[in-house]
Amino acid sequence: MSKELTVCEERIFRELHAEVNLKLCNFLYYKFGDLEKSRDFAQEAFLRLWDNCQKVLLTKAKSYLYTVASRLFLDDLAHQKVKLKFQYRSNNKEANYESNPEFLYRQKEFKERLENALSTLNENQRTIFLMSRIDKMKNKEIAATLEISIKTVEKHVANSLKLLKNNLDELKNTKI
Repeated sequence: MSKELTVCEERIFRELHAEVNLKLCNFLYYKFGDLEKSRDFAQEAFLRLWDNCQKVLLTKAKSYLYTVASRLFLDDLAHQKVKLKFQYRSNNKEANYESNPEFLYRQKEFKERLENALSTLNENQRTIFLMSRIDKMKNKEIAATLEISIKTVEKHVANSLKLLKNNLDELKNTKI
């Protein structure tokens, strides 16, 4: 019996990397328009391939890399959208209260604490929470977008709310 070559073999992985890396970086550069980001995401795609090398057939490795890279791009795009909406909403609310310096000070202080609390969430929790609360997406939409179960979405939102309420006194008796 001959042993079938797998992506888990370092030599094979290096050859695949040498063959595909530049093309994958270019593919991502065309999507992002940012060379550094495209290199980072190509590297992340290869890391995920390495982490899942037992599950990926050598014949499907290139396809897997491009699929992962595309999903990374879409996830980043969704994350940027959430950040922009959060920033836009924050900026609009600030404009309404420009005449009250105390409010502005308290708002700035709360915003910093909220951002710190949000940064303690892991990436999945933060993304799902912001999609739910900032983008006003339904759990079913989030699950479809991120290709996860509705129960996973519900769990992440509930855990995020619990953590935020514990970290922010203003939210302890508030429905979010």
